[in-house]
Amino acid sequence: MANLTQILFSYDFLVVAIGTVLLAIPSAIVGCFSVYKGQSLMADAVGHASYPGVVVAFMLFSIRSSVILTLGAAVFGILAYLTIQLIRKHSVIDFDAALAIVLTGFFGLGMVLKSYLQGNPLYMRASQAGLKNYIFGSAAFIVKEDIIMIVICAIIAIILLVLFYKELVASIFDPQFASAIGISMPIVNTVLLLLMVMFIVVGLKSIGAVLISSFLTMPCICANQHSRNLKQVLFIAGSMAGVSAFIGTFLSTAYSGIATGPMVIICMGIVTVLSMVFGKYGLVAQKRLGKDAKSCQKCC
Repeated sequence: MANLTQILFSYDFLVVAIGTVLLAIPSAIVGCFSVYKGQSLMADAVGHASYPGVVVAFMLFSIRSSVILTLGAAVFGILAYLTIQLIRKHSVIDFDAALAIVLTGFFGLGMVLKSYLQGNPLYMRASQAGLKNYIFGSAAFIVKEDIIMIVICAIIAIILLVLFYKELVASIFDPQFASAIGISMPIVNTVLLLLMVMFIVVGLKSIGAVLISSFLTMPCICANQHSRNLKQVLFIAGSMAGVSAFIGTFLSTAYSGIATGPMVIICMGIVTVLSMVFGKYGLVAQKRLGKDAKSCQKCC
């Protein structure tokens, strides 16, 4: 118990836990809108495509500033999104194929640039920049600057969600009605894109480009097994993400050598699988409902 108390009140744990929880809750809420919009795979593509932005930002400025590297990731994330839309609009390539092209192309570029940095004497400090942490994530290296950035993003997300909540809901569930009543779909899509890219690039350092899409999508999948009401889904998703982030951070701190980001994703995955089986709308409930329906048919 003493060790438990020491971990819970240690400065390093509190910094990482605060950072991951503050990142997880708004990311889950934004992720719900992305999933309902049918853009869950878009989050995966943008997450992978953001990595070369980190490398390019380091090449240009040769500093470890989280703000600079995150801005570089944001530029490439938006560029990847625009590239996907351009491919869809001006070619016969399907949406999923366009995602695959951009995801692999951009991420491959990032890996090539990273290899170039490590083998080039002009960038000897590249190995000290922690560029590899942005691939798989390393929440243990979260610092005060990162938390401030996460808090700012969370505040921006809250403001945008409050201002555009009705428009987002209408555009997602009935886009034709939304257009008919004068809602600007390009503006709504831009708001959702900015929210998604914002949390993807901010979460790269702690969760990593490979796993960041799960950080946005799994809470929504989990919440959908318990409710069909949007506000309840948002609350459940945010709560599940926050608790999973805290538990994952604690376990990675208690057992040294375990990366925080993957552990958080594992915790989310366990809760999601359990919800898919035992949730209100899970497999067990569906089987029970099917048996009840068959019983009613026999009685009739």
